[in-house]
Amino acid sequence: MSPTIHRENGYRFLFFSRDGQRVHVHVVSASGEAKYWLTPEIELERNENLTKAQLKEVKNIIEEHYDDFKNAWKKYFNS
Repeated sequence: MSPTIHRENGYRFLFFSRDGQRVHVHVVSASGEAKYWLTPEIELERNENLTKAQLKEVKNIIEEHYDDFKNAWKKYFNS
């Protein structure tokens, strides 16, 4: 199961249900995907085919919704 927590500009932000390690979010789009750590700070962990411009856009979206993403993580993995 991969709960989607946000959609914006063709990007899907999600968690994998068995992925309860350090707080992070996966990002999937038609052109590729990435994984970002959310703690202790926002950091790109893995990129598959997203351009630098796309990564910048994704990071901006994560920064904009940072608290929502962290709260969704806590709610999902602590319940």
